[in-house]
Amino acid sequence: MRSTIATSFLLASLVYARDIPANLQAFYDANLNAACVDPISDAFTSGQADADTVYCKDDASGAVFLKDSKNGGFADMDIDCDGLNADQGDCHNDPTGQSITAFQDEVSQFGIKDLDAHIHTYVVFGNEGDNPSFSPTDAADIQHLSVVAVLCNNQLLYGVWGDTNGATSVGESSLALGQLCFPDEEINGDSGHTEHDVLYIAFPGEDAVPGAKANWKASTREAFEQSLQETGDALVQKIGSGNAKSRIMRGKL
Repeated sequence: MRSTIATSFLLASLVYARDIPANLQAFYDANLNAACVDPISDAFTSGQADADTVYCKDDASGAVFLKDSKNGGFADMDIDCDGLNADQGDCHNDPTGQSITAFQDEVSQFGIKDLDAHIHTYVVFGNEGDNPSFSPTDAADIQHLSVVAVLCNNQLLYGVWGDTNGATSVGESSLALGQLCFPDEEINGDSGHTEHDVLYIAFPGEDAVPGAKANWKASTREAFEQSLQETGDALVQKIGSGNAKSRIMRGKL
């Protein structure tokens, strides 16, 4: 019995060492210290500096990613605890937690009351209510609850676009995603990952929406994240491995 349990635990843990595909790694490397030539938003704050991060469009695939426009790199990972159990566990100290997410009504069709930051690996994308504001749907056809690929800590994880920011900051994910990305850091509701080395990529169109294929009723973050893999793997194939280099300006910003 012990060996069976140990084997099951090992297999589960291996999911979260998912390798980054060669085309996606090439995209990351090519854009890391290059300027975004197609910004589709004004600059937003990352939390470490004022107005330093833009929403950038990859013209070949139509995908949208966050890009540090001043210092090189991509985005950080602040922690969002909005939704169910917003004040519980490692979210107990979140200074800005809200009891609902932006797409609560839409996710309820899958038999849950709302997203739970402890379980659902969601990404905060889009900015409402302040100037500047930005709608990923209006600007780039990014659909609510669509899959977002996240490159963090030398691995590929999947989340969904699950919430928006009511202010002008960017680079935020659920507690579940943050702890999967950085298990060796003390990630909680008031402590995230500050380096701008996290790449969030959102994809346009209905093909990016997992719908009922996602395990919305999952009891663990691992089970939910894994349920997004089929959709996510198909999406990341659309990212060209070499095209990025011909569309960006090389060199430090």
